[in-house]
Amino acid sequence: MARRVIQPGVARKHEGRVAVATSNTRWGSDGFEFRCDDGVKLSVSFALDCCDREAIGWVASPTGYSGDDVRDLMLESVEKRFGDQLPSTPVQWMSDNGSAYVAEQTRLFAQQIGLQSVTTPVRSPQSNGMAESSVKTIKRDYVAPMPRPNRETALRNLAIAFEHYNEQHPHSALKYRSPREFRRMKTASS
Repeated sequence: MARRVIQPGVARKHEGRVAVATSNTRWGSDGFEFRCDDGVKLSVSFALDCCDREAIGWVASPTGYSGDDVRDLMLESVEKRFGDQLPSTPVQWMSDNGSAYVAEQTRLFAQQIGLQSVTTPVRSPQSNGMAESSVKTIKRDYVAPMPRPNRETALRNLAIAFEHYNEQHPHSALKYRSPREFRRMKTASS
């Protein structure tokens, strides 16, 4: 029987805050699953900026999200925030210890595109609490009421849901502004 490979790193506990004061310094990633009315399961993974709370990108798969899905999400997030450039300083990519996130290929890819892969301490979901909270919000406010008779409809409605979340959903930490409203305000004041 093969032994489980332990992720390299240091045993640690949760200390400090997840939120940061500047956009594009730390992104959190998490995922959730739901079933369509026809029984098809969708696994969704997304990246969230830990300053402005924008869901930068997301991917969905009927088979659970893979390392390829996470790497696609990483690249999409970097391209949306930095265009065809790489970040001038590494952006922390915070995630849980799921196999798609801790795979060596994923960690190397993250490094190549200007991300610093950081995983939460084991049994410390509060370390990725911002993404965990967003999962609850998206499932409660968007997925639960949305029509999802099949995969295609669910994917279209997820795109609408994430767009609404970014443009309209108020966050108390942003003084009840939406993520994009907060970003526009920060850009205008700098």
